[in-house]
Amino acid sequence: MQTTLDRLIQILCEERGEAVPSLTDEQKPDLFRALCNVRPPMPATKEFLRLQDEYLSQKTKERGIVDVNGFVYRDGIALWRGDITRLNADAIVNACNPALLGCFHPLHNCIDNVIHSAAGVRVRLDCDKLMKGGREPNGQVKVTKAYNLPSRYIFHTVGPVVRGSVTGQDRRDLANCYLSCLNEASGMKLSTIAFCCISTGEYRYPKDEACALAVQTVKQWKSETGSPLKIIFNVFLKEDEVLYERELFGQDK
Repeated sequence: MQTTLDRLIQILCEERGEAVPSLTDEQKPDLFRALCNVRPPMPATKEFLRLQDEYLSQKTKERGIVDVNGFVYRDGIALWRGDITRLNADAIVNACNPALLGCFHPLHNCIDNVIHSAAGVRVRLDCDKLMKGGREPNGQVKVTKAYNLPSRYIFHTVGPVVRGSVTGQDRRDLANCYLSCLNEASGMKLSTIAFCCISTGEYRYPKDEACALAVQTVKQWKSETGSPLKIIFNVFLKEDEVLYERELFGQDK
């Protein structure tokens, strides 16, 4: 009997004019993700979208949804280590590339790939409509629905690529990533937003400097605006958790 995942793989292979390879059940989730990663932003059938949503929503449940309302906030700011696609924040922030179409490298573990893979192909389609083939400048934000994620929206922002030493423009661009997202969330009257560690992965912004700038920018914005917006710094690695714990609260965890 053909499963939902089998049919999804079949549809994606047919789109590419390829035969479905012989796979074990353990290999099928990775092939589905990889095929979605490389799929261009072209229309999808109603059947595919229905089955994709059925499959991805179940995967979201299996990962477990984390309620951000249960976090301990200090002056409206919380720190959490884990998979950002599990958070039910009103918005999660995606550190993306200037094309804003997600990562096309199959199974890559960058945040852009992880978020698009968990949310589904409609995020790429929405981004394509927003960009119309253009390039997104550093430090701005575009908003899409989150679809199969527990969050409501994805905020897409392009951080600076550091080549050698961090420049003043790099600092301004990174600060603007946070400020643009904060101002957008406030304007949309959202209650919670979760930030990933923007630019510290493939874009090579030194983690300690990025952390210090992010925390300073967010705290200053909170102080100047008096906004009730709750802000989560989401980290995935222990080393990042230590940096943020020290920068936010003056202590190691």
